[in-house]
This record gives sequence, C-alpha cells and structure tokens, in this order.
Amino acid sequence: MNPVLTQFGAQMSQLTGVRAIMKDIIETLRAGDGQEFINLSAGNPVILPEVEQLWRDCTAELLASNEYGEVVCRYGSSQGYQPLIQAIAQDFNQRYGLKLSDRNILITPGSQALYFYAANAFGGYTTSGNLKQIVLPLSPDYTGYGGVTLIPEALVAYKPALDIDASAHRFKYRPDFSQLEINETTGFVLFSRPCNPTGNVLTDEEVQKIAALATPHNVPVLIDSAYASPFPALNFTDMTPAFGDNIVHCMSLSKAGLPGERVGIAIGDEQVIRVLESFQTNLCIHSSRYGQAIAAQAIASGALAEISTQVIRPYYQEKFTVVETSLDQAMPQEIPWLLHRGEGAIFAWLWLQDLPLTDWEFYQRLKQVGVIVVPGSSFFPGLREDWPHKQQCIRISLTASNEEIAIGMQRLAKVVAEVYQLAAASE
Repeated sequence: MNPVLTQFGAQMSQLTGVRAIMKDIIETLRAGDGQEFINLSAGNPVILPEVEQLWRDCTAELLASNEYGEVVCRYGSSQGYQPLIQAIAQDFNQRYGLKLSDRNILITPGSQALYFYAANAFGGYTTSGNLKQIVLPLSPDYTGYGGVTLIPEALVAYKPALDIDASAHRFKYRPDFSQLEINETTGFVLFSRPCNPTGNVLTDEEVQKIAALATPHNVPVLIDSAYASPFPALNFTDMTPAFGDNIVHCMSLSKAGLPGERVGIAIGDEQVIRVLESFQTNLCIHSSRYGQAIAAQAIASGALAEISTQVIRPYYQEKFTVVETSLDQAMPQEIPWLLHRGEGAIFAWLWLQDLPLTDWEFYQRLKQVGVIVVPGSSFFPGLREDWPHKQQCIRISLTASNEEIAIGMQRLAKVVAEVYQLAAASE
C-alpha cells in the first residue's frame, strides 16, 4: 500500500541527522563479514552497574507499594505524576534557592517530545501569517533539533566564534554576539548545555546575555540540560543551571540511566508550561507513569543526584581523558587537528582543519580500518550558510572501553596522516 502523504507526512516520514547515518552504521555492523569494529558512534549511555541497581531498587519499591496499581493501571494528569513533580520542586527549591510550585513543572515523554511541542507552539507561522523563528544561537548543536519543527524554514542557526589554541591542538565554540539576532521575529531560542555533540558548556555570562537579548521580545529561552547538573551531572567543568522569567530549564533522565522510559522535564514560567502541557494533552495525554514513579523515588531520596556525581560523571570524564591523551600521543603534530575542549556530555568533537575529504568520505575511510564515528555535518541544523567547517568535524562517542577508545584513536591518527599526505603529494 502506498498512501498519499501530506506535506507534514512527507516531512516527518524522513529520517534526519544521525538517525539517517545510523541506518548505514547498522548495515555496516551487520555486513561485517567477520570484521570487528570499534564502534565510537553510540549515543546510548553505558549500562553502569550502580545506576542499573538504583533503578532496580526503585522498581522493587514501586512493586511493593500500594501505589503500583494507581501508577500503572490508571491514566494520570497530563502535567505529570504528582509525586515526581513534588520531588523536583522540593529538590530544586532547596538546591538552587528557587520558589517553584507544581505549576512550573511539566513531565514529557522524553525531552525530544518537549522540543517538538515548543517548536510547533512557539515557532512557525502565527495566526496572522508571520513567521516566528526557532533560533539556535550556537551551531553546531544537537542534530535532533533538525526534525522537531513542522515548518523547516522556521529553524535558524548562527555560526560560532572560534577560540583556537593551535599549539595545544584545542579549540572551543563561543556564541558570536556580533551576528546573533533575537528580535520580534523570534519564536523561541534553543541550545544544549553541555552540548551534544561538542561537549561545549556556555558560560553563565553567555547564557544570561542570550536570555537578556530575548527578554524585551517576550521570547522563551529553552536550555536543553540533558547532560547538566544535578542529574546526570555530566558537566566536567563548573557550571550553574540557569533559571529566570523567560528561561525554561529542560531535562532528560536518559543519560541518568533511564532512556527506555522517556522521561523529560520542563521547569519554567507557568504560562509557558501551560501551553506545552496543552500540546501534550492533544498529542499523547501524558508521559509513561512507571518511569515517572521510579524517578520520583530516586530524586526524592537524593540517590540520583549522588550517583550522578559519584559514578556517572567520573566514568565519562575518564573516557574523555583517554581520547585526549591518545590523540595527543598519536596524531601528527604538523597537521591542523583540533579537539574541542571537553567540558561535558558523552562525546568528543574533533575538527580536522582543511580536511582534504568531506566528513562523510572520512567516515567511510575510518570504516575500512574498523572504526566507526559519526560525520559532523549532521550537527548543523538550521545553518544554511555554505561553511567548509561543517564537513571537517567528527563526533566520537565515549561509550566504548578505554582500550577500544585508545586503539580507535591510534587508527584514526594513521588515517588522518595518510589523507593529508596524499593530498599534499597530489598538489
């Protein structure tokens, strides 16, 4: 059967970004013909024993409680499971000195759903026909932002400023405030902190400056805090979660060991939360209550915050150190390679300046030596400018073993040397 699709149907039935690349990766792994690959593409968090045990314990408590039937066998409020909302409000009020009520919190089926709600509630065409833009102030950013809007022309990203330390082979993206425009045409602003894919963390001052630019135009600023404190606390540098009248603090429990249950959290202005809740009611009624119930226990007890800082953060921070050390040892120093400073998340981001191939071609070359990464060009949604930098980067996952990461970086370094040498010889 081949039904006729609407414009939205055609758009939403296409894979975007990394999801499209994952199809090639899966086919490569299946057709390996005995070849063993070091897979440095995964975005799935590692199942850490202590984290899995936490969720097992919370599940056992739920099963033994009188609340089990109410959680699993009944519909609930579109806003979310009340004990979870209360646990979040109490934790954040105590931890950050806030004055949150339950009206400031919404639970969604993962944070991706939250951005879909926002993209189509605040971005796109108004009832009067004006286009409201979804502004990504710092590109590259999360590839999933490319698929959340039903109005593709609404998504606009801005090139970053580059803070380069060539001698150390390190660099960092920063918002380019000389170019960034947030005005009456802006529907809302969105960025991740820490950033998937780069590991970048915008400073507190940069966040406040973005929020200040949005304030006069009554524009919400959604901060994707899927890797931030207090859970999963995957920031390797000091950072303070940002809150404010026009800031919506958006969280996910996926990297805190609960990706299968799709628990997203929005904390913000009551009116913004109400709009997002209404969107959710129309779309799916409410998020899974099982995941919410065990999350309520983990947050209220303090166990999730503790395990995030004591187990999850150091695990991935060590992995980044392995990437960094291995590249410093193996990469040719005369080649202009630059590693983004590792400030958080579960990825490393490598820029191969003046790469003679495209990032996709380089990805194919790495597969030939048994290493799989993710080409970086998928992480520039909304950036329409033809910028060569977009085809010069790769994302490296920190989910493999230390040995696999070290071997992978050694193989990568050899391919880099070959690629640049061949290009130099052909000039």
